[in-house]
Amino acid sequence: MGRWKKAVGDYLESRFKLSAALDFGRKKKVPEHKHSFWYYFGGLCLFLFLLQVVTGILLLLYYTPSVDGAHESIVFLMSQVKFGWLIRSVHSWTANILIGAIFVHMFSAFFLRAYRPPRELTWVSGFFLLLLFLAFGFSGYLLPWNELSFFATRVGTDIVGVIPLIGRAAKTFILGGPEVSGATLTRFFWLHVAVLPAITLLIMGIHILLVQTLGISKPIGVRVSKEISFFPNFILKDALGWLVVLGAIGTICVFLPWGVGLKADPFAPTPLGIKPEWYFTFMFTTLKIVPAHIFSLEGEVLAILAFILGAFLWMLIPFLDRRAAREQKSPAISIIGFLIVVYIAVMTSLTYLWPNR
Repeated sequence: MGRWKKAVGDYLESRFKLSAALDFGRKKKVPEHKHSFWYYFGGLCLFLFLLQVVTGILLLLYYTPSVDGAHESIVFLMSQVKFGWLIRSVHSWTANILIGAIFVHMFSAFFLRAYRPPRELTWVSGFFLLLLFLAFGFSGYLLPWNELSFFATRVGTDIVGVIPLIGRAAKTFILGGPEVSGATLTRFFWLHVAVLPAITLLIMGIHILLVQTLGISKPIGVRVSKEISFFPNFILKDALGWLVVLGAIGTICVFLPWGVGLKADPFAPTPLGIKPEWYFTFMFTTLKIVPAHIFSLEGEVLAILAFILGAFLWMLIPFLDRRAAREQKSPAISIIGFLIVVYIAVMTSLTYLWPNR
């Protein structure tokens, strides 16, 4: 047995050079300080993404991407397939937890100034990953073809249509026509299972490569006296967090399995209280409460342009925060970040406290 084990080990070593990767992991150091907890959210996002891939592949075995079959295939999966309800619940709950973890990871990197040189492109690639996972959430939401997802998609694409100059053309391209239809379902399906995963794997590969090459940054003003090896110490702690989160997801799925909902009826009136998933609600509520006209301009259009401009500036924050580049704290930047967090939290809360507004 020992001889076979050695032979297999030698074979794998000669082909994959595993010892070099392990040596790199042992030599790579991760700083330990009072803010080290936030480092683990990057690995958690990767773990949740892999969980999404595995459960998504299993769902593909039964899902039918058509108006006549989409909802029925979900009902069949949830009621007839052994543990089908569990797989779908894990996929749906994990999607929401993943986007929440990405927001936490992004804001922790922001407040720790992890974007300062030479890690500007690490931040930019992470920003694009956030956009991609929001697109995952938006496209996947329609696939069950239930009442809530159908009308939420209609509301969301109506907002896209308001964008000046390109809005109407963009809405038609997204929907595959003037309204949410079977063409929309087909486009969202292939976007969700093919286009977005391909782009995500590319950008995620770049992001991970940058993190591994440049290392993990230390917060400004923090003196690090202790470091641990990336492998196995940091990885083992990371894996412990993954197991805790996996257990939490399993518990949630058992007690709160993801619902199926009523099949969408395109000819039915829009129900009251329709809203997008929670990670879009801060924008949704802003558009609902903004004045109809601001200085003779449409308030909704100005709000959308403000969101676009804000996202662009957020992506460029490593190049705008000159003090952080000089290893100096930036109180004004911290205040702006704090106000953004408060704004998102307040607007999201208003969506659920003020549901019929």
